[in-house]
Amino acid sequence: MNIHEYQAKQLLKSYGAPVADGVVVLPGDNPETKAKELPGPLYVVKAQIHAGGRGKGKFKEAAAGEKGGVRLAKTPGEAAAFAKEMLGNTLVTKQTGAAGKQVNRIYIEDGADIESELYLSALVDRATGRVAFIASTEGGMNIEEVAEETPEKIVTVDVDPATGFAPHHGRSIAKGLGLSGPQAKECAKLCATLYKAFVAKDMSMLEINPLIVMTNGSLRVLDAKVGFDSNALFRHPDIMELRDETEEDPFELKAAEFDLSYVKLDGNIGCMVNGAGLAMSTMDIIKHYGAEPANFLDVGGGATKEKVTEAFKIITSDPAVKGILVNIFGGIMRCDVIAEGIIAAVKEVGLEVPLVVRLEGTKVEEGKKILSESGLAITPADDLEDAAEKVVKAVQG
Repeated sequence: MNIHEYQAKQLLKSYGAPVADGVVVLPGDNPETKAKELPGPLYVVKAQIHAGGRGKGKFKEAAAGEKGGVRLAKTPGEAAAFAKEMLGNTLVTKQTGAAGKQVNRIYIEDGADIESELYLSALVDRATGRVAFIASTEGGMNIEEVAEETPEKIVTVDVDPATGFAPHHGRSIAKGLGLSGPQAKECAKLCATLYKAFVAKDMSMLEINPLIVMTNGSLRVLDAKVGFDSNALFRHPDIMELRDETEEDPFELKAAEFDLSYVKLDGNIGCMVNGAGLAMSTMDIIKHYGAEPANFLDVGGGATKEKVTEAFKIITSDPAVKGILVNIFGGIMRCDVIAEGIIAAVKEVGLEVPLVVRLEGTKVEEGKKILSESGLAITPADDLEDAAEKVVKAVQG
């Protein structure tokens, strides 16, 4: 689960991280009155969406102009004008895709006199089983290019969970950021604070870009993105309260209601599979035959007829889907249950795109018989390769 920048900053500030004062503007608020709560004289107006690249983003609506989703204002009135232009408009960035995201919240914060911009993040390194800090002297809006073109400018520091964060970790990170003296000590203190918050709140990712050095020599968290381990949220009702469902994909929200593992993708072939490994293989072979999967959908090993029906309805409700591949290997999951769920869903929502079904395993013959006697336009497949070839050919032909 992700949260907005202002929420991330409030959380980090509660642990002692250096964060500027700011105010949130929602629809119906008076943004000028809100901005006047800050000392000024500079105000930074930021669109709040769950995506990066806001500063270089563009609004679809002409009223918002070409100034992007992060703007500097010199007066409360100018800050209010920017906020009004952004609210309700759609911001398109590299991370949102062409559809963009509607801006429903604005964050106005105190400006800062910036001397330099750094990059700092923490994440769970699955390869080592540790929390890893990533640091670079090249902070700001072009960190992706830095990672691609000059990876030597990026430093990684792992923290052993058995020992926790130690002074030498802080020194290594500070050195990677080119800091020394009092700034190095301040950086080490900040990183210890971030590690404490990361572990305590079961974060999966914490990114500060940029971490700035101000002209007075102090460090400040200028931007913050935080993601949490969804499997641990039951321990953090306070974090759950920060959830903004308007930022989440509606198909993924619907799938969560039925305990389905679903991720929306950019292709046009819908996939319904049982088992994450099989789902990945299915998506790979679809790409091998020249098409792109529209989703990752794992119905699980013990899905019911009702669950399969809902999964199928989610796939067919996506207008991008031009063909569907069902690939089930029955172990605990029975192929006849899958067949009954597919038929129930098709009868309820109709079938307007090609449907290819590959069944194998428990009760496979019963499942195939149910499908063949249904009278529906279902194309059977002998194996996964045959299924992928058929559905791609049907969609492209």
